[in-house]
Amino acid sequence: MTRVLYVLAALTLALVTGCGSTTTPQTPVAAASAFSATLTHKYGSTTITAKPKRIVTVGLVEQDALLALGIVPVATTEWFGGYPGAIGPWAKPKLGSAPVPQVLKDTGSGPQMEKIAALRPDLILALYSGLTQEQYTTLSKIAPTVAQPKEHIDYGISWQEVTKQVGVAVGESAKADALVKQVEDRFAAVRKEHPEFAGQTGLMATVYEGYFVFGSQDPRSRLLAALGFTLPADLDQAIGDKFGANISRERLDLLDTGALIWSVTNVDKDTATLRGDSVYKGLKVVKEGREVFVKESTDDGNAVSFITVLSLPYVLDALVPRLAAAVDGNPATEVGLPS
Repeated sequence: MTRVLYVLAALTLALVTGCGSTTTPQTPVAAASAFSATLTHKYGSTTITAKPKRIVTVGLVEQDALLALGIVPVATTEWFGGYPGAIGPWAKPKLGSAPVPQVLKDTGSGPQMEKIAALRPDLILALYSGLTQEQYTTLSKIAPTVAQPKEHIDYGISWQEVTKQVGVAVGESAKADALVKQVEDRFAAVRKEHPEFAGQTGLMATVYEGYFVFGSQDPRSRLLAALGFTLPADLDQAIGDKFGANISRERLDLLDTGALIWSVTNVDKDTATLRGDSVYKGLKVVKEGREVFVKESTDDGNAVSFITVLSLPYVLDALVPRLAAAVDGNPATEVGLPS
């Protein structure tokens, strides 16, 4: 997800000049209703001095948090799925009759700076992102910009933090906290219903350029941990300080977990490729039927990767029964294919 800086000159300066002023409250009533929020991030801190009305999401998932809070962004950045407005089916009901956001593209060259500037945003959110210092500097000249947190690797922020930070940015902290609690309560209910998850290891992987596994800071891995699974002990040591990485055949032992979730483009073809590897085929997780295949480019597969306050209930409905079948101790149990 490499970003390359677009250079803005007169357009950016004009926009900054046109939308940077604020009015000082003149009465006690106005002062009491004044809005201010400050968020820290990888490149410092950002103060928002007026409740935002035109929000652009440069991060890939923040639109879900906004919609959950009753706010429709003017533009979103597309990750995958090809959904109108980059709004998945799990979030579409929250859009209602509101206009569909404009979709921005990032094909590897970074945010579309000129298009973002033309939208005249009063807030840019880049929480779930890999924004560079240069990109942040340019965006912050257009509007207050909240970059990814410094406490995590790029693309490593949790769905809880995304929701809460968006809540702070738009003045809806209490509502954001309540939304997070609702989903966390749902996870607690699943753990209570499936205590067997707590005794198992789990891992998410994909067949991208071989064997690609997701590390402990990736939201997909956090999903498994929230269900009660334990990640392989030396997972992060094997892949380094990244959200995920390819592993060699010599480290396929990492895949030999209680439940192994594969994100694949073609279930039949990719299963055949995996089973064609004698080392992989010999793992207990394969012999005991504990693989769970999630098909990319489907609503289920997209929701598993999205991991937001709105997608997670959708994910739990689709994934939990299949995980339970995978770890029930009976190799004959049919785990089933994605819906």
